[in-house]
Amino acid sequence: MKRLLIVAVALLMSSAANAQTSQQGLALPELHKIRTATLSPSYSCRSKEDFQKGYQSAALFLSDYSKKSNSPDLLFNGACGSGNYFQASTAGDDMALIADLGEIALEDVTAHLAFFDKAKDRSDFLSRFAMTAKVEANHTYAVLLNKSDLRGLFLLTVVDYVPDQKVDLKYAVKQYQILNVKSGSSGFDWSQKSQQD
Repeated sequence: MKRLLIVAVALLMSSAANAQTSQQGLALPELHKIRTATLSPSYSCRSKEDFQKGYQSAALFLSDYSKKSNSPDLLFNGACGSGNYFQASTAGDDMALIADLGEIALEDVTAHLAFFDKAKDRSDFLSRFAMTAKVEANHTYAVLLNKSDLRGLFLLTVVDYVPDQKVDLKYAVKQYQILNVKSGSSGFDWSQKSQQD
């Protein structure tokens, strides 16, 4: 009986160690820790040669997983001279959204408050999530990641901004999960209309 108990404990410890090693291999972001990044230049304001090289430093990748998948968690975008914007939904069936929370300190925003925008003078106080958000100096944004294999929430503040050239950010990840989808309905299409049975 003691042997069985020892073997069971050893198996549990081994399983936990393997899960931790597996998670470390993905280099998932640490939650609630403020980090900095510079995105430069705007993705659509680059030369044809640079455009052929992929996202380069115009994108923020929060994990090795998103980097290996070539699926940025945030993109600094906008054609030269046309105004810059942040984009979190970059390809395929990504349904990531972003909300401009206004001039509020990153340190003051919790995951809960990201959905209740106290920085704006609105009667409903709800954050307005959209596919893109205009880049504004000193503004804080909430990014809701919703991809087929990833779910998350992170906050970012624009520390410095030079149109088309660069944006300096500080950001904090509030949730980040890599999903293992067991099943899903097939046939997703951005342009497919609904039909009566």
